[in-house]
Amino acid sequence: MTQSRPIVSPPPPAAVPSYQSPAVPGRTGCPWHDVKEKLRDVGLRPTRQRMALGWILFAKGDRHVTAEMLYEEATRAKVPVSLATVYNTLHQFTEVGLLRQVAVDGSKAYFDTNNSEHHHFFIEDQNDLMDIPSSDVVVGKAPVAPEGYEIARIDVVVRLRRKR
Repeated sequence: MTQSRPIVSPPPPAAVPSYQSPAVPGRTGCPWHDVKEKLRDVGLRPTRQRMALGWILFAKGDRHVTAEMLYEEATRAKVPVSLATVYNTLHQFTEVGLLRQVAVDGSKAYFDTNNSEHHHFFIEDQNDLMDIPSSDVVVGKAPVAPEGYEIARIDVVVRLRRKR
């Protein structure tokens, strides 16, 4: 008896950008199957745009991006997506726990692919975030949450600038 093998068709050409990851020479993004599995595991439908943005976003390991940064990467990779779609996708990924949103200023938000417990240095003159292991920050006493609420997490952002 012969076993039939499932036919696996490649993703549509418009959904597969020609993105090359500088972090891993020759690697062209997060494997397509891994992105699809990530999305399905958290209950998100793997639409073409989510797949393409996830493919770019998760290709380089742990990192911090703004919506504008991801939009620029998508544009360079020839992914046809609007900035509004990038924002919506980043917020959807955050809501389901694939990303952490880190607010630096009222108008500046970064999205972190490392959703483990940790804190951040913000380098002001470079507008860049760096991870601080949670073991390096000690929060003395957390405030008591108002009735009916609980503390979801505590984020510490330490702002850095070059010595003068």
